[in-house]
Amino acid sequence: MTQTRKTPPEPYSLRINKLRAEMDRRKLDGYLIQNRLDQYWLTGFTGEDGAVLVTPQTVVLLTDGRFQDTADLEAPYARKVVRKKRSPEETVAELRRGKVRRLGFDPDHMNVREFTAFRKLASPTRLVAASDMIAPLRAIKDASEVELLRQAVRVAEQAFNEVRAWLRPGLSEREIAAELAYRMRRLGAQGESFPAIVAVGSNAAIPHYEPGDRKLAENEVLLVDWGAKVSWYGSDLTRVLWLGTIPPRLRQVFDIVREAADRAIDAVKPGIKASAVDRVARELIRKSGYGKHFTHGLGHGLGLGGHEGPRFGKRSKDVLKPGMAVTIEPGIYLPGEGGVRIEHDVLVTETGHELLSTLPAELA
Repeated sequence: MTQTRKTPPEPYSLRINKLRAEMDRRKLDGYLIQNRLDQYWLTGFTGEDGAVLVTPQTVVLLTDGRFQDTADLEAPYARKVVRKKRSPEETVAELRRGKVRRLGFDPDHMNVREFTAFRKLASPTRLVAASDMIAPLRAIKDASEVELLRQAVRVAEQAFNEVRAWLRPGLSEREIAAELAYRMRRLGAQGESFPAIVAVGSNAAIPHYEPGDRKLAENEVLLVDWGAKVSWYGSDLTRVLWLGTIPPRLRQVFDIVREAADRAIDAVKPGIKASAVDRVARELIRKSGYGKHFTHGLGHGLGLGGHEGPRFGKRSKDVLKPGMAVTIEPGIYLPGEGGVRIEHDVLVTETGHELLSTLPAELA
């Protein structure tokens, strides 16, 4: 079937042109996209089954009959191929139609079985492993993406404030997580960015804890890590609460983590290495005597995926650029006692940064 429109609308035309420029730089005359979020970002197509072949002249969308109407509505400018089975044959036919000699693909999105079959059928087309074709492009958000992230933050914060007012001793971690998910959807979210972490007391010492049956009690820490997804873009926040009085050592830890987050946010600006921002928070925590209890990177990029580039860590080579949306989330975890993590969402601007999240760090 043929496309109904030759020119993609913005922002897709701009994104496709950027990809083609990168293809040209790497001497590729075709690039195959198999990751669903990459496909959505590049074309607007949301179907669960799909592959996109980009050449210097065409955008070909391969999907199955379930998503035929979806493809017509969301990507009418692409040439649509409705495949009868999920196999390389029809993709290879498109390579021959487009006279593709060097086909780039992301090795993270093609398994060994697919690669072996594809390489055999595609000959003499050469398959070229081409990592980081789209990820660096997705890391720089345009104005429409920033607005969706703002909405995702607003929904997450409003839902959290509603749940705060509803909290009472005796509620289980699972109940709190379920209520938070429900309220985000009620406020217009597509869903959660990820399953919320709700951890009471000593469970808060486990950074990626799964909510269980432990019940909220007076004078215990409650750590909540959550986010809302709006039009596929997700926020990511963490706050620590307590009913009554926070244990003295955790009060000290809370103040250290809050200061580490504030200092790291102040350091965010274009041109700075992500590792340097990580070091600002990590050094403060180390000098406070809790260095071995900060066990993860300082943060990550926000967008369509739960964790995108750039990555904040001691060994990160990423450099911050205007348009990047990131999390800053230092934490200290004390086994058997509890933990504190404070997470903000931040936009890198031309002159520095903008705090997307407005929820105060201290909420008890």
